[in-house]
Amino acid sequence: MARTLRARFLVLLLSVSVLRAHCRFLQVRKGARTTSPTRKLCSFFLQNNNIYKDDFYSFLNSELKRETSPQEEGQGEELYRRPLRCLDMVAVDGQFTFTADRPQLSCAAFLLAEPDQVIEVEYDSVDIDCRGGDFITVFDGWVMKGEKFPSSQDHPLPLHERYVNYCSMGSLRTTVRSNQNVAMVFFRVHNAGSSFTLTLRKHVNPFPCNVMSQTPEGSYTMVIPQQHRNCSFSIVYPVAIDISEFSLGRFNNVPKRSMPGCADSGDLVQLLGGNSLDTMKLVPITDVCVSFTGPTHMKVACDNTVVRMVSSGTFVNRVSFSYRMLDRHELQNIKLNNVEDFCFNN
Repeated sequence: MARTLRARFLVLLLSVSVLRAHCRFLQVRKGARTTSPTRKLCSFFLQNNNIYKDDFYSFLNSELKRETSPQEEGQGEELYRRPLRCLDMVAVDGQFTFTADRPQLSCAAFLLAEPDQVIEVEYDSVDIDCRGGDFITVFDGWVMKGEKFPSSQDHPLPLHERYVNYCSMGSLRTTVRSNQNVAMVFFRVHNAGSSFTLTLRKHVNPFPCNVMSQTPEGSYTMVIPQQHRNCSFSIVYPVAIDISEFSLGRFNNVPKRSMPGCADSGDLVQLLGGNSLDTMKLVPITDVCVSFTGPTHMKVACDNTVVRMVSSGTFVNRVSFSYRMLDRHELQNIKLNNVEDFCFNN
């Protein structure tokens, strides 16, 4: 059954290949620079590790749901606390406790911070049966239906090191820190009464590399300070994007786009689009490997639009851009005109 763009976004944001039906909310910090609309995902079922549409979602509410931590209300250093659900999304600092009322074999919590932050997960108390097959695993990034963000080519760690299992950590290590503004916690418990508590804290990242956007509109500047690495900014919406500035270690006035020379360049910016979470599975829309001051305007009718910078480490590379979600009229025109047709057919 065909999925709408909005439904596909909800799957991308709130589902993994092993999650049961639930209704869950996306939380945002009060007073944060960016906020996300309330999202509640109901009435879906899992077959063969894929999510299918069947009375897929109940509503998209224009109101904002905000959970306020006590310290933001001037109540000292007391931590914000609430229960952790089997399928959850957390975007606030605080303590989160999961207590099983029955066996829970396929659970996951999506963790989300501001673009210029990383996430620290600390185990405060854990009462699970590791020998009996229970586990709590932190993943450095997001995994959905086998797709990863950041991709293996863009992350500084090999894939096996991005999974950190509590039962294998040893008593001397009680914290795990992400390399970007998203992380996940997978967990399984077999016995009712099993429980654990996690404390989540955000830390400033002076040079953010891989970012999952929190909102359908905004602006961002990505900087790589003479490091040999790849960095991506992922926007899980169909968007209009304006790239206003490139500074890639060269100083020419004319941008070079989609030409063979960019493939061999050690420094370039790519605009990618598609319906996959993994940037390596997205379709290249344009490459730019010569510095210029824009603007360059494009509309990308994909579930995921990515600005990706490839850096050789020789230069301080910089790209600035702004974006907004396409409305229904714009999406319909793009579809009728067969522009970015791969986004609708993949």
